[in-house]
Amino acid sequence: MATVEEIARGISQVLANSYDGATDDDGNPIEVGLKREMDVKITDRRVMDGFGICLGGNMMTIDYQGEVSMKELKDKNFETDTEQMLADILKYIKKQYRKITGNSLACKPEGEMRTIVQSTSRVRNWVQAQMTYKIEGMEGVVDAKEGPDGEELLDKAIKNFLGMGKKDFGAKKPQNVTRKKEKSE
Repeated sequence: MATVEEIARGISQVLANSYDGATDDDGNPIEVGLKREMDVKITDRRVMDGFGICLGGNMMTIDYQGEVSMKELKDKNFETDTEQMLADILKYIKKQYRKITGNSLACKPEGEMRTIVQSTSRVRNWVQAQMTYKIEGMEGVVDAKEGPDGEELLDKAIKNFLGMGKKDFGAKKPQNVTRKKEKSE
């Protein structure tokens, strides 16, 4: 089992090595599986796409964004192709993670892919897709579904912060406060 810090550092290094135009140790371009890596004719325009990762507890969200033409958007396999793009990115991350850390990264999908398509013109569109994966084998992480929700943690943190002023600095209750005292946990 790996700690959260080790996994986060490994994934961070994968991202650091994955920028557009990156090369491997032999000087060959790194291929993630994005559209921008395909050979384009001189008359074609450059394809703009990329990916990012968000880590939260034991969950990893892969974000993919890219331009799509109206022709690609109307294709019946558009959603399948977008899911395959996310799968290719995950495959690349796992491969590079193993190369960097020597350990494998075990993930399983949580929920379905979320996709937003926005129009920039009559010809071009912008797609944003997200897929969340649960990272298995992390030490010291409370499962996001089992722990307290974010609102409870925020309320507790705010109450603790406000309570510090009273204890540490001798702050007094304003004279115009007339409400009843809240019960603290």
